[in-house]
Amino acid sequence: MSQKFRMQLIFWLVLGTFLVWDWTASPPINLRQEPPLIAAGSGQAVSGGHCSIAK
Repeated sequence: MSQKFRMQLIFWLVLGTFLVWDWTASPPINLRQEPPLIAAGSGQAVSGGHCSIAK
């Protein structure tokens, strides 16, 4: 087994482990709280996050 193949295998295993952990640790997405996709880029004000804080 070459060094390059071993590093690639380690990378994919770490990435896969992270994705599985993230999937199981994250709360489910409530699609009713998401803005409609048609509003993407429409200038509609965002409803959450640091970018919606009035300055």
